Amino acid sequence: MLELLACLFALAQVIGMTARSSRGRWVLWCFLGLPLGRYLHQAYQIGQLSSGALTTSLHPVEILIQAARVEFQQLKGKQSRSFEAAHAEYQRRYGMEPPAGFEEWYSFAVENKSPIIDNFDAIYTSITPFFRLSGLELAQMMRDAHNSPESDVWLCTFNGTRKDTSCDHPYRDFDRNTALLFDTLSQNITTNIPDVSFLVNHLDEPRALIPPQSHQIETKRTHFQIEDLTNHPTFSTLIKYCPHNASQASTTEPRTLPFVTNLSSAMNLCHNPSYANQHGLFLSPTSFHLIEGLVPILSTGAPSTMGDILFPSPAYTVEDNFLYDASHGMEWEEKRNNLYWAGSTTGGYAADDSRWRDFHRQRFVALAQGKAAEYQYLREEGGVIKTVKSRFLNRRLFYVDFTRVFMCALRTCRDEKDYFGDKGWADKDAALGSKLVFDLDGNGISGRYYKFLASRSAVLKQTLFREWHDDRLVPWVHYIPVSQGMEELPELVLWLMSTSLGQTRAREVADQGRGWFERALRPVDRTIYLYRLLLELARLQDPARKAQ
Repeated sequence: MLELLACLFALAQVIGMTARSSRGRWVLWCFLGLPLGRYLHQAYQIGQLSSGALTTSLHPVEILIQAARVEFQQLKGKQSRSFEAAHAEYQRRYGMEPPAGFEEWYSFAVENKSPIIDNFDAIYTSITPFFRLSGLELAQMMRDAHNSPESDVWLCTFNGTRKDTSCDHPYRDFDRNTALLFDTLSQNITTNIPDVSFLVNHLDEPRALIPPQSHQIETKRTHFQIEDLTNHPTFSTLIKYCPHNASQASTTEPRTLPFVTNLSSAMNLCHNPSYANQHGLFLSPTSFHLIEGLVPILSTGAPSTMGDILFPSPAYTVEDNFLYDASHGMEWEEKRNNLYWAGSTTGGYAADDSRWRDFHRQRFVALAQGKAAEYQYLREEGGVIKTVKSRFLNRRLFYVDFTRVFMCALRTCRDEKDYFGDKGWADKDAALGSKLVFDLDGNGISGRYYKFLASRSAVLKQTLFREWHDDRLVPWVHYIPVSQGMEELPELVLWLMSTSLGQTRAREVADQGRGWFERALRPVDRTIYLYRLLLELARLQDPARKAQ
């Protein structure tokens, strides 16, 4: 609207300064009508789009939200209420005894009112492969990896009595706050924990590819190899251990848009070969030093086929830029009816031949800026929900810009700026003024996720990186998942912002995300996770433990 008024005012001034007898004066009057006509046409299209939006309870999003609420109630209701029950549940889930110190861990979790007692599958899934090594073999593997010039990993030691951490790297000085994180989160643990050593990946991108046991040659199980895939395609390497029959579409509803109905399958690289051309990590990663072998490496996030051991990102705890400041927050009623995202072109290195238009962030910004060839929406015809195609996107529902174009070759940077524009600086809290906030991967995980969950805005989340908290966050309850292809995004935003039921559900997701963040993602909840992880690592490293 402001752009329209500026155009009309400028043209009116020109007409006013033009002689009444000038032959070109009538042409200027015609030009005056062009922006007004464009505005009226856009307003008509917006009206048509909004009036045709699906408002019934048959909308796929409404169905997904109702099902997810049941799942969340079951998650909360199934947690163990006694140590005996927690012990038995551990045995049932994992087919083995809990590690030493598990009873003290349980007491600590209960004392700190943890709503999650049993759902720590992310830990067990990531450590399971390493039982194939004995404790002595594992320690040797860690030393070898740390001493390898190409590995670029930190070796940290946690003193379980003093609750302090020291980290060492062959040539780096800054561990990206790893030691600070462990020290900060462990200070309120009063029981002794065995001393534990662990390797830490300081890069944004994950590191570890674990061969399945069927591919591991017994005599070489303590060997590993390092491959530098920086700026090279990686997808074929990352899926090389997938079962041959794994490629199957399972995230798309028939005859409708691909709303995420099964998050686990949606994030599974083996099930989604199209991801090879939809994410910067798979097309041209900024840095990717892959370590293939039974090397235990802690990372903040990793895709489904990689074996990094997950731990909470320091960004969520000790890095001020990513922490929520309540003084900058806003109530729901004060927020704008749109989706907000502003950020840089991290996520992949864009060389002249790197297909940067297919990177995940570039695809998102192009879609939200109206640069896609067509968009899809849902309509009801004769009681049947169908998709319709349109070239129109209501840009008023999207505030999306790149604030910095970099990680690209000189000519490619110029091409990206010409294509997207370059907004420049944006306030780090500007997103808090919108009812919908978008969060997506960069080179690795997004450090803004917790800030957004706490912000009273509904989070739309697109990611292929597993994180430590996945066992406790329920999609469609605490946040709204978005597919990699994003074909459903225009309809999703339209429904959430332009219908009464959609607005209600968006606010409920915002409230539920914030409420659960304050109950299950507190600093002490991260401590509880790290405490349990350290116990598992200590068992793995026990010199007396035999290989299984």
